[in-house]
Formats: sequence, C-alpha cells, structure tokens
Amino acid sequence: MNKNLLLAAVSLVAISATAPALAADLAARPYTKAPAMIATVYDWSGFYIGINGGGASAHTTWDQLAPLVGGEGSHNATGGTVGGQVGYRWQSGQWVFGVEGQGNWADFSGDNVSGLTGFTDRSKIDSFGLITGQVGYAWNNVLLYAKGGAAVVGTKNELRAGGVTFASNSDTRWGGTVGAGLEFGFAPNWSVGVEYNHIFLSDKDVTFAGFQTDRIRQDVDMGLVRLNYKFGGPLVARY
Repeated sequence: MNKNLLLAAVSLVAISATAPALAADLAARPYTKAPAMIATVYDWSGFYIGINGGGASAHTTWDQLAPLVGGEGSHNATGGTVGGQVGYRWQSGQWVFGVEGQGNWADFSGDNVSGLTGFTDRSKIDSFGLITGQVGYAWNNVLLYAKGGAAVVGTKNELRAGGVTFASNSDTRWGGTVGAGLEFGFAPNWSVGVEYNHIFLSDKDVTFAGFQTDRIRQDVDMGLVRLNYKFGGPLVARY
C-alpha cells in the first residue's frame, strides 16, 4: 500500500511540474485588427447637363417720353418657362465651384391700360439666357449654392387698342442675374434641385411706329425645378 501511495505522489509531482511547460507551448491566439471604415461620399466635380422648368413674374413699368411725358403704369408679366443647362463643377473639401450656361424658352406676358393714352401697354418675354458662376457648400450629396452673372432676354412690347395690336417692338436686352439653389444627389450621376433667380435689366427706350417713345423697366423673379446628369463617377471612398 505504501508503495502505491509513493508512486501516486511521484506522478502528481511530475504532472504539476510539466503543466506550466505545456501551457507555455500553446501558441497565443493571434489578434486581428478590424478593417478600417470606408466612408463613401458624393463628389460634385465634373461636367453636367440637364433640363429645367418653372415659372416667373416680370415686373414691367412704362414711362412715356414722347409725344407725351409721364408714367403710363406698371404690370406683372407672368407665365412659364422650360429649358436646359450645361456646366462644370469642381470640389475642394466641402466647397464647390462652378460655371454654367442656361437657355430657356419662356412665355411671360402681361398688360395694363395706360394712364396717359388709354391704350393697352403689353409686354412679353419669350426667351432668356444666363451665364453664371457658382459657389456652394456640400454636405455629402446635398449642395447649397449661390450664383451670379450675365443675362440676355428676348422681349416684345406692344401697343393695343380694342384688343388689336397696332404697334410693336421686339429687341434683345442685356442685364445681370443673381440667384441661389439647393440640389440633392439622389442616384449615381443624377441630381434634382430647386433654384431661384432674379434678373435685372437696364432701362430701355423703345419707339413704336415712329410716334411714341417709352422708357421700359423690367425685373424678373423666377423659380425653377432642375434635373441634372453628371458625367463621371459621383462617389469617392475616403478612409
């Protein structure tokens, strides 16, 4: 019995002595670093082309210079417009800069009865173009921007009596424009937005049939909905 107890004690001591060595021989579980997060953000850089549509009101004032002198009154020439735009933007950080050309067909028309002659003074804008620069700030796929530049407008002015036009004058007028817009990138390469523009035109002296001259002032307030397609990849990955 004593011999068996002695053997058991020796075995226990041997196991106790080898256990730390066996544990040391086991390889430590390797640590694997989690992959870096990749944030995908919208990139506004590149050429784009699009369409737009909306409405406007052109405030128009007539002042007769000859043969009478005095104010003839004012009216708002209202209506709709549709057209297109093409431009280029480049992005630096969250700032976005751009240039754009826009051309539209329009039908802004209105009239008032002259306080001097009793004739109806009628004005119409049938087209306009804008050449502008842009500066904006982007929150990923949302862009808020301001714009400004030159404007050119095709106008027609008429004198009417009894619903019949007896004198008219058509011309092209130059001016300036300022505006602002909000644009949202809703799909790869596609964005939709809303935009406000104010067009201010220089005064224009207009002669009708060689017998009546009026100084005509016009300013346009316009709201547009725009749809753009941008060439190139709209997304970039940032670590």
